[in-house]
Amino acid sequence: MKLSLGVAGAALVSLVSPLAVVVGAPAVRAVELQGQTWFAKPPWTVEFRNYYSYAMQSGGEYYFTVTLPEQAGVGLGGLMIQQTRGVDTTFGFDVNATRAFLGVPRREGRPLPVESRFDQNSRQFDIRFPEPPQPGQTVTLALRPWNNPNQADTYMFSVQAVPAGPNPVPASLGFATLAIYDGLRF
Repeated sequence: MKLSLGVAGAALVSLVSPLAVVVGAPAVRAVELQGQTWFAKPPWTVEFRNYYSYAMQSGGEYYFTVTLPEQAGVGLGGLMIQQTRGVDTTFGFDVNATRAFLGVPRREGRPLPVESRFDQNSRQFDIRFPEPPQPGQTVTLALRPWNNPNQADTYMFSVQAVPAGPNPVPASLGFATLAIYDGLRF
């Protein structure tokens, strides 16, 4: 049996066909080269917040917020954060108090499971998300120092985003800047 569409049918097919291409287009996927996982479109910046700015002040948290682009192609497997500048290189962190959530500070969404390791010698955090945030989501990581650094200075932290997948290649997000001021002296 032969099907004939005629002029009207051919016009309808020509209108629907481009839509079929758009609707049926595959989702953006991570780039995998030689066994390594890369972001198709990596996040490009980190926003840093700290509400406690004085030397030796306790009770603060350092917030690192990253938005994963819709076209990232893969979830956020983790973050690598390393102190690269600042006079005090000995202030410690309560690694067990590390937490993550969807959203931004003071507008927290759903909490996310997080695994955190800190190497005091290299001043580097290795953060992993067992349930990776997905493209289009904004995630905030909160690190809790025991106290702020003991000396006023500008402290810098290099931040890298790690794609979820085998043998991931981190993408640099730049630097987070922590300004610490001398407290009031009487």
